[in-house]
Amino acid sequence: MSDVDALLSQLARCRVARAAELRGALRISGPTLSRLVAKAGERVLRMGSGRSTAYARTRTIEGLGQRLPIFRVDEAGEATATGLLHLLAEGRHWWASGRAGVHFTGLPPALADMAPQGFLGHGFPARFPELGLPPRPGRWTDDHRLIALARRGEDCVGDLVVGDESLARALSTPLREVEPVVYPQLAERAATDVAGSSAGGERPKFGAFARGRHLLVKFASGESAPSARRWRDLLWCEWKALELVATAGVPASTARWMDVEGWRFLEVERFDRVGARGRRAVISLGAIDNQHLGVGGDWIAVVAQLVGPPFLLSPEDRRRVRWLDTFGQLIGNTDRHPGNLAFLAAPGGALRLAPSYDMLPMILAPSAETLVQRRFVPAPPTGATLDVWPDAAAWAGRFWGEVAAQPLLTDAVRRFAEEAGAAVAALERRVAPGRVGRPSG
Repeated sequence: MSDVDALLSQLARCRVARAAELRGALRISGPTLSRLVAKAGERVLRMGSGRSTAYARTRTIEGLGQRLPIFRVDEAGEATATGLLHLLAEGRHWWASGRAGVHFTGLPPALADMAPQGFLGHGFPARFPELGLPPRPGRWTDDHRLIALARRGEDCVGDLVVGDESLARALSTPLREVEPVVYPQLAERAATDVAGSSAGGERPKFGAFARGRHLLVKFASGESAPSARRWRDLLWCEWKALELVATAGVPASTARWMDVEGWRFLEVERFDRVGARGRRAVISLGAIDNQHLGVGGDWIAVVAQLVGPPFLLSPEDRRRVRWLDTFGQLIGNTDRHPGNLAFLAAPGGALRLAPSYDMLPMILAPSAETLVQRRFVPAPPTGATLDVWPDAAAWAGRFWGEVAAQPLLTDAVRRFAEEAGAAVAALERRVAPGRVGRPSG
């Protein structure tokens, strides 16, 4: 075995090793180690400097190589190089920026956030068959995700673009304005791309650029089946919930619903876009927790840890998250997972709560396109929500009242809303008798 082979074998055993560890294991001097690393060429990456210097074996993705440039697009639409992602053996990564860098045991969470997922992700392999990606994104490896990001990742969530090819597409692809009249055709195309599946439980949607804004357009067909009617009702309920959240003084996505040729559509404006070409940095609560905290649990438990540097989430935003979580529970939103709360991120890492999205009574959602009767039980306040519960409950009561009074919705949904509103009001009378039905906004 050659000296270089010995170095590679040692790195294969320990994955990442500091210089002192390698010198001791191989019984060589510092200059000899430097010569071996140089001789190994691109098979070994040196990370960091000084006493923190470490080494790792690299890996290669066919067609992409061993490193990918990362670019950032600002609110004016200007793109700048922000670092290099080095691909390491065993699925690890080194994100280098200048002389500094961060080592990740898997895909960096910011890039995991960007990777195709949910309904849109499920249609990705069908839209880009030339990439040769497996048909189910849920079974992709991180290498598959990097291929998608580096070759067709020009319009991913947030302000980052991975790879020269995706950057070229982002800068050169013309924006085509669409009108609602074509939404039914776009919906049919999106539904065909995913072969009838709504991966991960996420509802059908497509991206559009309309009236100078980037939109996600959710849709439900005009079919007479009970499940289709229920999803049409839920799109209206989502619009109403977002409208009330904004009226209550909490950031919420701008939304608009409409019926076109029997279909129901909900336009939701993307808050990670500015005008035609500008972008904003966005990161989900799940990605923050995975990268920095490892707390797990609900929104409130994770957000409570975002006080100090680099997050510096304001007390007001922490209060808003407590309010959102409480309001969501009181309107039957059973899908408050860490991916459904996001933050706008400043360059130094400081966070600001992004507008609310996916806020609707998922307790009413069909299961496998079958209507299911579920029991709604509003939860009383906890020590973490006592300060926001009365106001959130008042707004939840208003939500159920407006749902119950909306003649556009089916009788079953309106009856459920009447009963849910009565349950919230009964709990209010016990918890905050002086505040029943009196929202602050």
